[in-house]
Amino acid sequence: MQIQDLPYPDPGMPDARSGPRFMWWLGRNQLGGQFRSLAWGLLHFVAVSAQPFCVGFAVEAVVDRSGSRLALAGALMALFGAATAIGDTFLHRAAVTNWITAAARIQQLLARKAAQLGSALSRRVAAGEVVAVSTGDVEKIGWFVEAVSRFTAAALTVLLVCVGLVVYQPALGVVVAVGLPVVAFAVLPLLPRATRRADFQREKAGRATELASDTVAGLRVLRGIGGEELFLDRYRRASQEVRHAAVRSARMWSLITAIQVLLPGLLLIAVVFYGVHLAREGRISVGELVTVYSSVMVLTYPLRHFEEIAMAYSFSRPSAKRAARVLSLERVTDVGGSRAADLPSGDLYDPATGLLAPAGRLTAVVCGDPDAAGRLAERLGGHPSENGPSVLLGGVPLDELPLDCARTAVLVQDKDPVLLSGSLRDLLDVPASGDVDAAAALAAAQCGDVLEALVQGSLDADDPMDARITERGRSLSGGQRQRLALARSLFTDPEVLVLDEPTSAVDSHTEARVAEGLRELRTGRTTVVFTSSPLLLDRADRVVLVDEGRTAAVGVHRDLLRTEPRYRAVVTRETDEEAALSGVFKELENNELREIEETA
Repeated sequence: MQIQDLPYPDPGMPDARSGPRFMWWLGRNQLGGQFRSLAWGLLHFVAVSAQPFCVGFAVEAVVDRSGSRLALAGALMALFGAATAIGDTFLHRAAVTNWITAAARIQQLLARKAAQLGSALSRRVAAGEVVAVSTGDVEKIGWFVEAVSRFTAAALTVLLVCVGLVVYQPALGVVVAVGLPVVAFAVLPLLPRATRRADFQREKAGRATELASDTVAGLRVLRGIGGEELFLDRYRRASQEVRHAAVRSARMWSLITAIQVLLPGLLLIAVVFYGVHLAREGRISVGELVTVYSSVMVLTYPLRHFEEIAMAYSFSRPSAKRAARVLSLERVTDVGGSRAADLPSGDLYDPATGLLAPAGRLTAVVCGDPDAAGRLAERLGGHPSENGPSVLLGGVPLDELPLDCARTAVLVQDKDPVLLSGSLRDLLDVPASGDVDAAAALAAAQCGDVLEALVQGSLDADDPMDARITERGRSLSGGQRQRLALARSLFTDPEVLVLDEPTSAVDSHTEARVAEGLRELRTGRTTVVFTSSPLLLDRADRVVLVDEGRTAAVGVHRDLLRTEPRYRAVVTRETDEEAALSGVFKELENNELREIEETA
């Protein structure tokens, strides 16, 4: 896989049982790139390590006054120099390709998982953790995946040089062969502590990211209650904890780096001291001493990759663990679907609550618990957060349909819809039936003032469809965002549309017009609205009261308001004391009427 071929047609099914297993799975899925990186790495490192032998050969040629051998040494040095440059260039290209393709695969897997889980993802994993996984963690995992091949090439080069030195000059070669493993693995006892400190730092950074994400998402509310300074202090403390953890982690890695510098230096001193002793005794030549000395100097370059792979693993392991945790999440019900991808039609029925939404009718659902209403809306869309019987559409269980087919049949708009940044045309660039045009959807959702506000905020946009929407629609009011989201849902025109409190932030006059536009545009389509607004309830064909997880009453708004106390308490926000007092007044009124009738 090359960068220009991204994204992957299919990123595959990851092994998310643990962080190391996930990284091993990533490596196995790009073996071609790993082998290319390994091959170019071997060419580069071997060419670099061969230069000392050429230098020693040249020194021997000068000592022996051999011009031909000196010319040969120069030609070999030029050849290995060219090989070093070519190997380094293509090693870098292969390594970056491995890094980017691994990161892209992870991002595709995360995007696919988020699409599968829907709103259930934010219920099971903190939003800040998802952000951390899809940004910084992706880069760290990709770093380790691409570093493996370079480390393997460096390790093989060190082994080859040690064998070559032993063959070339056994007396000094044995010293190097014994000393290099000590230099390479001397930091191993420090790695567990460095890894723990790195994990602690990542944990603190993840908490700070979660806090920042939550603060930004609730900034409007924080300003309203004057809580900005409180949350700013919390983030400041969290940021300082991250700084302290990063400093402690950096100290350990600085110690490891210092050891990686100190020990090769000590080995070099030992080689020079012993080599000079052997040269004075005439057991080795000057050229051989120069060759061994230069080889030890050059080997410090591939030895750096031992430190890098340790750092890459330490930083990527907690990142891979978090990614694997997100990727291991599964839907409560069947994902693949066991039925053919045929769109069903008919009544929408939930066996768990007894809720029935007749086909082609506008059904309003009243639920005293907003959280329970949100969970029920998700169930009706085929996104249950807990086990239970499947919702039926035309007698067909939604859980048995392929996921994309179920989502095409039933569209759920939650109470806090998200508007992505871009133009209004981009916002409405969604799969749709084609029976509802954008103008009709915007008019039904009463978006006239929203279009004016968008045009005024976009100086270069004459057409409202080209007006820019800021990130999450932050430049718009809550009611304006709700109406734009409603227009998007109406434009989609699904077989069944489920709306959760679509007008909770809209004033009563606009809400009445939205209710009328919704009813007219969705004529002949199944629509379910979770609401406690009398304006919406009064225009519904059928109103269902759900109490304690079961359908408690069914009728029309005015009849239920008169005959069902639980319904009246939710819709009118009537307290128990007010209900009792109202009952007393009604009883007195009935008694007075009876007395008048008896007197008459």
